Amino acid sequence: MARGLLVAVEGIDGAGTSTQAALLVDSLRRRGHAAHLTREPSDGPVGALIRQVLRGRVVAGPGKREPLGWETMALLFAADRMDHVRSEIEPNLAEGIDVVTDRYYHSSIAYQAETSGQPETWSWIRSLNRSAPPPDLTVLCEVDGREAARRRAARRGSREIYDDLDLQERLARFYRRLPSLLEGERFAIVDANRSVEVVHGAIVEAVEAARAGSRT
Repeated sequence: MARGLLVAVEGIDGAGTSTQAALLVDSLRRRGHAAHLTREPSDGPVGALIRQVLRGRVVAGPGKREPLGWETMALLFAADRMDHVRSEIEPNLAEGIDVVTDRYYHSSIAYQAETSGQPETWSWIRSLNRSAPPPDLTVLCEVDGREAARRRAARRGSREIYDDLDLQERLARFYRRLPSLLEGERFAIVDANRSVEVVHGAIVEAVEAARAGSRT
């Protein structure tokens, strides 16, 4: 049985990664491919804890209100990812099912390296995740920082610890560096400022090109 395709959809908050990951899975299924949608933080036990941290409901130490340190967050995300890979991603891929994940280790590299104030720490964060299989394709949804902020505000959800506009704009710049930092990985950079339908079409084309490339 042929192994499934692993696709990661990445970008800053408000880039539309969740929407595009779900649309991609629907499209793959219509095209006759078995496909599984997942996300990070995962729905596992460590992922549930991380979501509480992101919403500010878990903070650092008794009597403190600041978020957990970047090193702690990097370790939590890596632990969640290992559970995610072993319990959900790898079993589906082995069954020939395509897996589309809304975020993967690229988010850890960008977010924790940037919040550390020492962007060169990205290599340590990558090493934490060395057991996670690289995607067959990583889609980078690029969006203007202010447009992303407008979309986040329109969602009317609770504010998360990484929502600061300046941070998100720095993260966008870091994401642009990923293809050069992670040499050997396949990336598709998509202009996500456009309509949902146009972005979706560009992503489908990139995934089908990756599938064809994996067969050669």
